[in-house]
Amino acid sequence: MTSTLVRSKDPQPAIGDRLRARLEARLAERGIDPTTPLPPNVPEPVPALEAAQRRIPYDYREALASHPEVVAWTRTIAEAATAPYAGDRHAHYGTAGRRVITRGPSLLLWGPTGSGKTFEAFGAIRSLTAAGCAVPWLATTAADLYGELRSRTGPDPEELLRRYTRIPVLLLDDLGAAKNSEWTEEITFRLLNHRAQNRFPTLITSNLAPVRNPEADPRQPVLRDRLGDRLLSRLSGMCTAIEVAGPDRRFQRR
Repeated sequence: MTSTLVRSKDPQPAIGDRLRARLEARLAERGIDPTTPLPPNVPEPVPALEAAQRRIPYDYREALASHPEVVAWTRTIAEAATAPYAGDRHAHYGTAGRRVITRGPSLLLWGPTGSGKTFEAFGAIRSLTAAGCAVPWLATTAADLYGELRSRTGPDPEELLRRYTRIPVLLLDDLGAAKNSEWTEEITFRLLNHRAQNRFPTLITSNLAPVRNPEADPRQPVLRDRLGDRLLSRLSGMCTAIEVAGPDRRFQRR
């Protein structure tokens, strides 16, 4: 004997009237209108990027790395990041945890004032945090670094210098702009030498070309003139030099 499935001509409600009434009463008690349309699909926030935003100077909070070599550097650093318990490190704790920036190459972004070097550098930091990496980072200008270390109050200068030498990612802005002395040369050498030897990713910007171009104005100084051959050798060994050319963005915003 076969049974016949009888289909109703009218679609049946997903829930009965009594259950619907109970649900609507519960929603009303909580002040929820079931007829209200759903909110638009908003992307989930990235906590690391949100935390970075609070530390980035206001002018650079929307910065995006656009130079092909800077974008490639960001990708290289992100791909080299490792999970805290990867491989044989703390294996008994498992492999959970966000990938952490550890080692990688560095960049020297040089070019005229206002061409977008610092914009590119902060864009690279924002890209790393948005990629889901844990990015312990610091940013300072060379002049501010020397000022902090000269201060006679506050933290011990040696402890401050260790923070900058050991932080996984450092942005050192305006190298070569501050007045040079034997003391500043020693500080810069210690900072860059330690980072070079340990392959800590460093973003360095400067208004000065690394070395003199035969076609350049002979009156225009270069980093070799300001820093000397010993420091230039460290920069050459640790950094890929990228020229960032273009008009002054600060004038264009007016």
